[in-house]
Amino acid sequence: MAHVAKNSGNNEWYTPPEIIEAARRTMGRIDLDPASNEVAQRWIDAGSYYTKEDDGLLLSWGGRVWLNPPYEAKLIGQFVDKLISSTGIEQAITLTNNATETKWGQKILASANAICFPSQRVKFLRPEGEKGSPLQGQMIAGFGVDRVRFEQEFAPLGAVVFTLVHLGNSDVSFR
Repeated sequence: MAHVAKNSGNNEWYTPPEIIEAARRTMGRIDLDPASNEVAQRWIDAGSYYTKEDDGLLLSWGGRVWLNPPYEAKLIGQFVDKLISSTGIEQAITLTNNATETKWGQKILASANAICFPSQRVKFLRPEGEKGSPLQGQMIAGFGVDRVRFEQEFAPLGAVVFTLVHLGNSDVSFR
């Protein structure tokens, strides 16, 4: 039996279009996808995107950001750090493992204002189009998003919880 600790960190798994559409409806549009490629952009259709060759970690992020970071242990933490520390981001939605015990997972929980824990593993797409599920569950986190819209779009996928923070703002707020 495979164990999560043995996860390959394969970074060539793409978000299913239905999750992208829910993110787009939540944020109104996707301005930037900082961890992407030409294949994924067929359905993500971000205003701009960065590829592995561009190295999105070195470039500026702003607007409404969609982020399905590389799941490799070192990289996922770096992408989460970049998201949380970037100024100019209006809203963001991430899709990551639900590894809430990790440093980067704790940063997501402390910074997102809405999180969906899907009731089943996301069926990611391979470059060839085949579907597959990772070794553990995922979480979809919204940063600075409208909570009502987020809940409308993501509640059909699983449990939605709200936190008391907003991207770049430590003020407590209620829905």
